[in-house]
Amino acid sequence: MKKIPELLLKGLRELKGFDEEPFLRAHELPAITSVRLHPLKHSSAFAAEEIVPWCSEGRYLGQRPVFTLDPFYHAGAYYVQEASSMFLQHVLKSVLPDNKNLRVLDLCAAPGGKSTLIASFLDRSSLLISNDVIRSRASILEENMARWGYMNAWVTSNDPRDFGKLEGYFDVIIVDAPCSGSGLFRKDAAALNEWSEGNVHLCSQRQQRIIADVWPALKKNGILVYATCSYSQEEDEAILDWMGTTFDAKGMRIGVPEEWNIVEASATQKEMYGYRFFPDNVRGEGFFIAVVQKQEETEELRYPKTKVANDRSIKEQAGYLLNVAYVRIVQNADKNFAAIMPEHYADLELLQKIVYFRKLGVELGTPSSKEWLPAHDIALSVDAALGLNYISVNKEQALRFLKKEDLSLPMAERGWHIIKYEGLGLGWVKSLGNRFNNYLPKNQRIRMDID
Repeated sequence: MKKIPELLLKGLRELKGFDEEPFLRAHELPAITSVRLHPLKHSSAFAAEEIVPWCSEGRYLGQRPVFTLDPFYHAGAYYVQEASSMFLQHVLKSVLPDNKNLRVLDLCAAPGGKSTLIASFLDRSSLLISNDVIRSRASILEENMARWGYMNAWVTSNDPRDFGKLEGYFDVIIVDAPCSGSGLFRKDAAALNEWSEGNVHLCSQRQQRIIADVWPALKKNGILVYATCSYSQEEDEAILDWMGTTFDAKGMRIGVPEEWNIVEASATQKEMYGYRFFPDNVRGEGFFIAVVQKQEETEELRYPKTKVANDRSIKEQAGYLLNVAYVRIVQNADKNFAAIMPEHYADLELLQKIVYFRKLGVELGTPSSKEWLPAHDIALSVDAALGLNYISVNKEQALRFLKKEDLSLPMAERGWHIIKYEGLGLGWVKSLGNRFNNYLPKNQRIRMDID
């Protein structure tokens, strides 16, 4: 039996909606497995499973499969995400009257659950910056965002204070703050073993510092979504009180159907509201989320005048890879070329003076002396040209491709081909006439046995 710390239980007994016996029993049950489907990459994966009430693409699974051995996972047909955190979709639909022309920052984004959800919510005219300050976590974030395949989702790796220099730039900032993790006790034994009052206090201080650092970057009337996977008031309601006291900010209330069993919480000093998930009330893990709106005047940054793009030769070489007629071609940090929406070029010129980009738009690849070398991104992108050569494979062939093993495929004309599993791209091979070279990035190959 899991031993929930008594000091935590003492604090929980003060919370609205807390019922100790059912709460403790819920922690003896296995964690709920759920996924969120890609709205554009349609597949047979989990489409018939039960829908998560607050997220139209969310699905509950009866058991946890081996996702590593599912080609649909590698194709970005779905993202494995905890059901409670999918409530962000309901929040965004509730507080944003329009999903167009927004500038959105997901500040603590790795591994990418909330960022992939936000990317699916936003219109193409909007721009999402997904950030994680820890470089190793940013690498995972980059892979997951490439798998999700949206051109208007960029990845950075910066400290929150760097974004504070972008005064009045963002319409929406998501802060899924580092926390003590008590809401994850059921699925993460390490969180249970590491919990302490001291860590709760340290996390609370860190959360305040993160919000204070990034607050200047929010526009007047912009919204900040704050979330934790902690039950502790010091990391939840107390942070709302601190925001209401420190800044000119207004709490926003979200309409929640009673049958969802989500508990509305409120700060003790300010009119601020949060929404708490208890695992005995909902089919999901412990979670807290709140929305505040910035009220104070903020001087907004001026966009620089942009130069006419000198990208005609690159478009002539690589334009065939995309089904989007109008793009701007830029170079990533690794000097590979990438395509972005033309309306976001001014954003790039503004942002690149302050933040470090890990990923821009859809990477196209690089030219060589004889041909264009297409990037892995294209095979996964929702903007990949429909006429690109491809080879359809069965599940066994798909998994062998994903392990970078020799492929037994029918011979195809020389050149580049996307490997597709049930219509969804997995990566590139190059046909040499009598054999194929596998161009799946080495760091993304499956290491698990498939037999």
